[in-house]
Amino acid sequence: MSTSTTASVSTHILDTSIGRPAEGVAVHLSARSGRDADWRALGGSATDADGRCKDLPALPEGTTHVRLDFTVEPYFEKKQADAQQDAPANRDSGPGVFFPEVAITFAVVPGEHYHVPLLLNPFGYSVYRGS
Repeated sequence: MSTSTTASVSTHILDTSIGRPAEGVAVHLSARSGRDADWRALGGSATDADGRCKDLPALPEGTTHVRLDFTVEPYFEKKQADAQQDAPANRDSGPGVFFPEVAITFAVVPGEHYHVPLLLNPFGYSVYRGS
């Protein structure tokens, strides 16, 4: 929850290749206080069945920049393994995951809440400031 001296962040992931939330994706939150400051790891979470992280750590006072790191490779590897089990004749010998990680960095101001959805598919992604 944001306060007058801090911002807050939430996120969710939609796998646009199947039109469903992406469950079980690890998300790590980092923050810094100033453009030239070092990043400080705050902790992380994983997406639930609705593709949401409901327990990301609070941002410290003075945060000006936030980074969300999504570890998507294990999610896609599991999807591929499940698909191969269902249809072994359709195995693909190419690289399994094009984007193994997605890092989103954005600026924040105190008192604001930032909801940052990730729209994800095996060969691309998009993000935006939600509500």
